[in-house]
Amino acid sequence: MKLFRYRTADGVKPGLMDESGVARDLSIHVGDVTPETLNPSVLAGIRALDASALPELSGEIDYAPCIGSVGKFLCIGLNYSDHAEEVGATAPEHPILFMKANSCIVGPNDEIRIPRGSTKTDWEVELGVVIGTAAKYVTVESALDHVAGYCVVNDVSERDFQMQLTGQWTKGKSCDTFGPIGPWLVTADEVADPQALALSCDVNGQRMQTGNTDKMIFSVAEVISHLSQLMTLHPGDVIATGTPPGVGMGQKPNAIFLRDGDVIELEIQGLGRQRQSVRADD
Repeated sequence: MKLFRYRTADGVKPGLMDESGVARDLSIHVGDVTPETLNPSVLAGIRALDASALPELSGEIDYAPCIGSVGKFLCIGLNYSDHAEEVGATAPEHPILFMKANSCIVGPNDEIRIPRGSTKTDWEVELGVVIGTAAKYVTVESALDHVAGYCVVNDVSERDFQMQLTGQWTKGKSCDTFGPIGPWLVTADEVADPQALALSCDVNGQRMQTGNTDKMIFSVAEVISHLSQLMTLHPGDVIATGTPPGVGMGQKPNAIFLRDGDVIELEIQGLGRQRQSVRADD
């Protein structure tokens, strides 16, 4: 299933994209797409519905973040061998973990704001993993059983804040609007292999990132298993699993960063597209 959340004059409502690509309202059956909705029995109930009987949505959809009430926003750094190479980093021995503040989360097509003082705001298309059932001390072999679904994430980053402000990467990762997620939460049963998904990112119509999740240093299952040894992963937690090469800081001979008026378009195979306009904060 492809679940989503959309904005109306009456607030955010849940939706479902049917097999024909028709967007339909789901609010008569569930109140929202939240951690509670990710319960396997709730998802099974939604899956059993006759989607063609749900009200069809007309006009352009104003997508909200595809999952509401996100618990933890966990991110894995330098997780693509070709990305680590482009930025001159050694492949890590263990998954590199950092956090994004939940307050950075926005919809997939919402505006990205360059924060005051920023000179190095960057883009990163990433596979997002949404946890569906609690995971603690899970094995690699069973890790994917705890996944509710997958989505597109843009791990927007301010490189100067990230590298030069003394402290953890979180400083450059958590600015307002730096976490677009969606448009859809594609349930795990529709993703046959999370290690075989093509990713891309265009800036102002120019292809900057092209990659595939088969280049991950640590697979989705390995990441989940590793994190679950350190903390319990709860329903609604989101894991951004790293980015392929082509980020702004990796451009040769000179790095390229986002400026006011730029447009970013991101896509992951089967998970949908994002489009963001960039504006500088006053």
